[in-house]
Amino acid sequence: MSRRMLIAGNWKMNGQLSDLGYFSNLPEQVSTPDAEIIVCPPFPLLPASIEAAKTSFIVIGAQDCHGASSGAHTGDVSARLLAVLGVQYVIVGHSERRADHGETDAMIRSKAEAAIEAGLIPIICVGETLEQRQAGQAVEVVAAQLAGSVPKTGEYVVAYEPVWAIGTGLVAELEDIAQMHDEIRSRLTRGETTRILYGGSVKPDNCHALMLLDDVDGALVGGASLKAQSFAEIIKNTLG
Repeated sequence: MSRRMLIAGNWKMNGQLSDLGYFSNLPEQVSTPDAEIIVCPPFPLLPASIEAAKTSFIVIGAQDCHGASSGAHTGDVSARLLAVLGVQYVIVGHSERRADHGETDAMIRSKAEAAIEAGLIPIICVGETLEQRQAGQAVEVVAAQLAGSVPKTGEYVVAYEPVWAIGTGLVAELEDIAQMHDEIRSRLTRGETTRILYGGSVKPDNCHALMLLDDVDGALVGGASLKAQSFAEIIKNTLG
């Protein structure tokens, strides 16, 4: 089954208003690609980013949302409000949220469900630590995260990010990535239609080989998405 490629850039807690020339520089370097291109800036930059990207092929996503539609949740942002702004995708369950904020699978599922209810598409992150992989528990850990984090209905994207490969320069072996993506697809209710991204030190020089794997439908890119030139190279190399 044909699934449209998706390449998402996660700026994390980086970027400022003076960087928004990015949204004109990137399209100048890449002709309109046959893929969805998403950029996820920090919350304060979302309105300006949506405005800056509105005439381009770039779709704006957010990096997190709350599981409730409103209420006494100081510092959090609802999926409904993100949708009103014009956001179309939202990352949930990133390993940094799981580690830094103690997010559980149940919390992540509630966020994904809230995103779907608001009309957004959640990008649900899963992945094992180095210790878990070395102990032979990688598949077991990811399977448990999927079972606990993925909603029963609605459209979503899954991003497999081995925790030990995020921001370290390390990349999992192609054989291991292929095996994990196959495992993930086999465990999803909508496995044939759900897009599964790979993330973890994705760079211009390794993305092409990663995207040739059968069950890899795109990439979730961290640091290499911060500069328009390197993200453009990833897009071109991925689709080339």
